[in-house]
Amino acid sequence: MAGAIALLAWGAAIPAAAQCEAKNEAFQSGEQVMYDLYFNWKFIWVKAGIASLTLNETTYNHEPAYRMNLLAMSSKRADFFFKMRDTLTSTFTDKLEPRYFRKAAEEGKRYTVDEAWFSYKDGVSYAKQRRTFPREGEVYEDEASDSRCIFDMLSILAQARSYDPADYKVGDKILFPMATGRKVEEQTLIYRGMENVKAENDITYRCLVFSFVEYDKKGKEHEVITFYISDDLNHLPVRLDMYLNFGSAKAFLNGVRGNRHPMTSIVEKKKK
Repeated sequence: MAGAIALLAWGAAIPAAAQCEAKNEAFQSGEQVMYDLYFNWKFIWVKAGIASLTLNETTYNHEPAYRMNLLAMSSKRADFFFKMRDTLTSTFTDKLEPRYFRKAAEEGKRYTVDEAWFSYKDGVSYAKQRRTFPREGEVYEDEASDSRCIFDMLSILAQARSYDPADYKVGDKILFPMATGRKVEEQTLIYRGMENVKAENDITYRCLVFSFVEYDKKGKEHEVITFYISDDLNHLPVRLDMYLNFGSAKAFLNGVRGNRHPMTSIVEKKKK
């Protein structure tokens, strides 16, 4: 679930070269976004947990950096069906260049810890990864390189939030390599257009809609997550529709504070 929320990168012109540096135009230190999670069991939607996305200034190897944290946990009621305790952390420079990623995920009976370290040399991106199964004592390691920038689940969100989607047309596909813990995989996002979406806070936002898709062996497209991203300079995730192995799930924006720009994507606000 948290991994799904982390893949909130809306369509953007992902740099073709390994140079990962970009200018932050979207967020500031102290930003905090809250979500309510819902699972679907037997055609009934049940509130099943909460998630938070926070961003703060830090240092990495004595250089200015940001640390983005994503926490997601199911409620005690939902634990009976599917227990989830996920913590994701990404550290990237103040120029949005990925440096370190960690994901500790307890989902059902499965518990894993993924880590990735990023480095750069002569226009090439390198990613060293490790996946640990603490309960079984198993460890898997991998190293990969790419002429393009390699992202993790959170650094792609941080960088993509600053891109301008004005030139995108409905149906456009965005491809980028991402470290998943076991290996670097090619990811695909498709721009679907715009839609007004009501969040959990009774506010309706004008949103950009993107699909994260996978392809089977026959090349058939399968929707994995649908993202609804605020159409303003913040580019905040407002809603996610997720199609998971154990059923469907949704995440709704419940509140935000510390945002850098006004939420000009608001089209309707319920009066109290």
